[in-house]
Amino acid sequence: MFGRKRKNSTAVAENDNYHLIDLSGVVKNYQTPAGPFTALKDVELRVDPGEFVAVVGKSGSGKSTLVNMITGIDRPTTGHVVIGGTAIENLSEGQLAAWRGRTVGVIFQFFQLLPTLTVIENVMLPMDLCNMYSSRERVTRALHLLEQVDVAEQAYKLPSALSGGQQQRVAIARALANDPPILVADEPTGNLDSKTADAVYALFESLVAEGKTILMVTHDRDLAQRVTRTVVIADGEVIEERLANLFPALTSEQLVRATRELTPRRFAADEVILHEDHDPAALHIITRGSVRAWVRTPSGEEVVAATMGPGQYFGEIELLHGGANRATIRAGQQGVELAVLDDDAFTALLAESPETREAVEAMVDERLRENTAARSNGHAH
Repeated sequence: MFGRKRKNSTAVAENDNYHLIDLSGVVKNYQTPAGPFTALKDVELRVDPGEFVAVVGKSGSGKSTLVNMITGIDRPTTGHVVIGGTAIENLSEGQLAAWRGRTVGVIFQFFQLLPTLTVIENVMLPMDLCNMYSSRERVTRALHLLEQVDVAEQAYKLPSALSGGQQQRVAIARALANDPPILVADEPTGNLDSKTADAVYALFESLVAEGKTILMVTHDRDLAQRVTRTVVIADGEVIEERLANLFPALTSEQLVRATRELTPRRFAADEVILHEDHDPAALHIITRGSVRAWVRTPSGEEVVAATMGPGQYFGEIELLHGGANRATIRAGQQGVELAVLDDDAFTALLAESPETREAVEAMVDERLRENTAARSNGHAH
């Protein structure tokens, strides 16, 4: 079994002004007729500008509660929610409403268009509520947004006259009304057929290409595979996505426990992470940036055996086979961010999952071949 490890608060603090969405130690408790219930458990989540992130998990896993934290619809019991540099848990209800109207566009599964307002009036509503733009500008902007989502010809109809796909496009236009940097979509394609869902997803992709940041809750695994990255949530805890991708044989419970053990670390450009001939201590998973593995040839020349990027890992050879590090690992030219799993947690992980051990051993064999070839050839790969 894995123990509970405190997050590296120093490493997290270094990132405070680096992320558009930054949740730290977020806990959400509810009182229910059946007693207290914890919907979110010490959640750490960071999203950078321009990312397209899918949040996936089973029903009741905490996805909607997570969205409510980010949009300010609900507040954490403990922890911090910092969006665009604003700690929103400290805002009053009035401040929160004004902040939300300008910062986050929310797209719902059931569209939530007001049935007595025309399409264009629905899109102008957030501008009215936040007192954004002049009256003439609001009409012009609303028509432009409806044109962007390909429903401008429906502008003066009531929502009931539109198809489900058209209504969702209107909802997206409304979410964009005040030009917020973040769009949060809660199951936005859940009530759409696959063709319409794909069209809505393509629209999201174009918005990301224009600089928007989108966080999308979805049950659609096909859509989730097409985003920048996926956040997996299980029983109120966020699973480190790189861990889940690297070790697909692990159960949700194993992934949750392993994620708790991870420590975030950052290294500057060309900084040494591991020294050759030093004793290893952990598995290092790259979450951002890159590293280079340097080895020495028989003549003493140091050459690059491999370059690794996000989703890859290193340190596993020595943890499996014992002995000192076989290469020196340095951060790439843009620096690197890592999620580090210590020796004891890594060993426990492999002991619990023979399939994972087999996959890691296959990777070890490949790395050893790379190192041997680099030493023999004396040139970089």
